[in-house]
Amino acid sequence: MKQPTFKKQFASSVLLWMRKDIDRQKSMDRWKGPHAKIITAIPGSIEYRQVHFTAENKGLMPTIKGIETTITEDRRIDGIAEPTLEGIASVFKGRKEKQMAFNDEINLFRRTLLYATLPGNTRWYDVASGKPESYAVIFLQRKDGVSQHNVKKFIDKELAPTIAEMSDVRELRTEIFMKWNKALWNSPNVAHDNPEEAQFHAKITIGFESDHSKQMFFTQESLRQFIKRLQDNFSAIHAYDVSAVYTMVKDGKIIL
Repeated sequence: MKQPTFKKQFASSVLLWMRKDIDRQKSMDRWKGPHAKIITAIPGSIEYRQVHFTAENKGLMPTIKGIETTITEDRRIDGIAEPTLEGIASVFKGRKEKQMAFNDEINLFRRTLLYATLPGNTRWYDVASGKPESYAVIFLQRKDGVSQHNVKKFIDKELAPTIAEMSDVRELRTEIFMKWNKALWNSPNVAHDNPEEAQFHAKITIGFESDHSKQMFFTQESLRQFIKRLQDNFSAIHAYDVSAVYTMVKDGKIIL
């Protein structure tokens, strides 16, 4: 299989759940407005973007025997913050701004979880040119007995190269997560519960040329070539529909 070209990045994903006692859209607006201004002031980012999920997400992935593809209400995520850093030194920058962000979380979030990657374990693939008109985010949970090395090998060598060659794919990014560690993002006043049986091990973001292209991708027929290998490696695959993607820092410059 031809291996596509890609750029290695140092990124993380912060999974976010909005408060239930506040109108969801008001919280989403505060996230992309006042809260984003705090985050974008943190130095050391190449890119910062927010991925807002649709309000109703039961899972785009079709039923696959042996794999959990239905997203339950109690774990349904509202969106993801995606900071991409210049390097490991950026982790230690912006302590004041990070504390401000921590203090603001209680105003809109009820749970936040940080999934970090090692430098280079995020890949941005070169795919067909054009602006994505529709997005999906796929979280993967490996099966018991499957190593993270094997998950990375399958995604890097088989799954991502196949997706990258699809003519209607306009963006493809993959992240292989480090073992989740609450201490990496233990902000006060909001929940960080993440039982082992609910933890993810990788993420794939796909931008499509249209909603129709996305719908066609998430069919049994389109995924048939992957199904056996997905069953070999994963116990859960949660595919989220995306309502909007907002890029607020690009190439190190704030464009909020």
